Amino acid sequence: MSAAGQSWGRYPRARQFVQRLHDRSATLPAFEGTALPRGNGRSYGDSCLNPDGSLLDATGLDRFIAFNPATGLVRCEAGITLDTIIQLALPQGWFLPVTPGTRYVTVGGAIANDVHGKNHHRIGSFGHHVRCFELLRSDGSRRLCLAGGDDGWFAATVGGLGLTGVITWADIQLRRVPGSAMETENIRFRSLDEFFQLSAESSSTHEYSVAWIDCLATGRARGRGHFTRADHASALPAERPSAPTAGWKFPFTPPLSLVNRLSLRPFNALYYWRQPTPQRRRVSHVLPFFYPLDGIREWNRMYGPAGFLQYQCVLPPTVARVGIAALLTEIARSRTGSFLAVLKEFGDMPSPGLMSFPRPGTTLALDFPNTGEAVFRLLDRLDRIVDEAEGAVYPAKDARLQAASFQRAYPRWRDMSGFLDPRFSSGFWRRVTE
Repeated sequence: MSAAGQSWGRYPRARQFVQRLHDRSATLPAFEGTALPRGNGRSYGDSCLNPDGSLLDATGLDRFIAFNPATGLVRCEAGITLDTIIQLALPQGWFLPVTPGTRYVTVGGAIANDVHGKNHHRIGSFGHHVRCFELLRSDGSRRLCLAGGDDGWFAATVGGLGLTGVITWADIQLRRVPGSAMETENIRFRSLDEFFQLSAESSSTHEYSVAWIDCLATGRARGRGHFTRADHASALPAERPSAPTAGWKFPFTPPLSLVNRLSLRPFNALYYWRQPTPQRRRVSHVLPFFYPLDGIREWNRMYGPAGFLQYQCVLPPTVARVGIAALLTEIARSRTGSFLAVLKEFGDMPSPGLMSFPRPGTTLALDFPNTGEAVFRLLDRLDRIVDEAEGAVYPAKDARLQAASFQRAYPRWRDMSGFLDPRFSSGFWRRVTE
């Protein structure tokens, strides 16, 4: 089936031939040219697109194979979503050890992008909790890839952007939790220096930490925001429901982005002052804590038909304060800001993949409406700051990074050559390597 595809950011768009996978024991369907395995399409740029090629839609591989409620080890097909795992495991006292900001990514996508969460400083990325998986190549061969294996296939596939083959199934080690509740503390902070202070204080006392920042604030208020730290709790208050409802669906795509210069500044100011006291403690269900945006289905529509570009980078610890300040200054000067601006710290646990994004330092993620040349010029300026700081941009969020910046930030990309499936490719990979 030929179809125009797009990523979650709705930019860029690509004409592709889509074939759905249903049977993990079957060989891959015949295709011409190159192919790319695809999960639920929650990557933001073109790492999940294969313009003028084929997409192997793995969402049909959506079955559990085994689950041990005594140990928390789950074996499942790669097209199953994290949400489906939560529905099975949470009532039995287990939860994902690492989860990104949406539960609607597939297991295969989580491995291929080596996703991270709010607790990287404690237990690393998703790949650290994968025990093994099966890899199906375009020639019909299959490989069992083991964590810690010395043949290199596990490391090449974790964070390998789907380019080494189709992951058919995987073993994931879940973590024991006392219940479906989270004890959270939200602290309003006044500057970037206060963020770093809170982050340092919280790293040893709380498992989860993340901050929202007002990316348009300037002067002494630059980097102000809300710092959230949290841990799993034993129970929800009796008056709260056991889980949130399915949420509201954004009803249509407006002709213009609702995120613009007129709406951003008042929204950020109101959000900064949203709680009456500087500190607030509460107990909530795990789902709204980990996945606040999942409460609005198809929220990406709010950016209009041109879509948006997400930009996520990480800067090394030695230059993070200066570098993040420089990024925020450039963004505020452009007046092309974001109301989804997230700041957090990565730990120093080495990532398991050759091209994993998480590494020691501070990571900043923002959404920018696609305003054409203006936003692309801004992102080029942000790239220069990241390059100078010897940082990195996240491939799962990227739609326009230049090859030189990628190759500098991911020096082991050439080591992938012996593991790449010769018939697999993506728009992203061709852009940053050819």
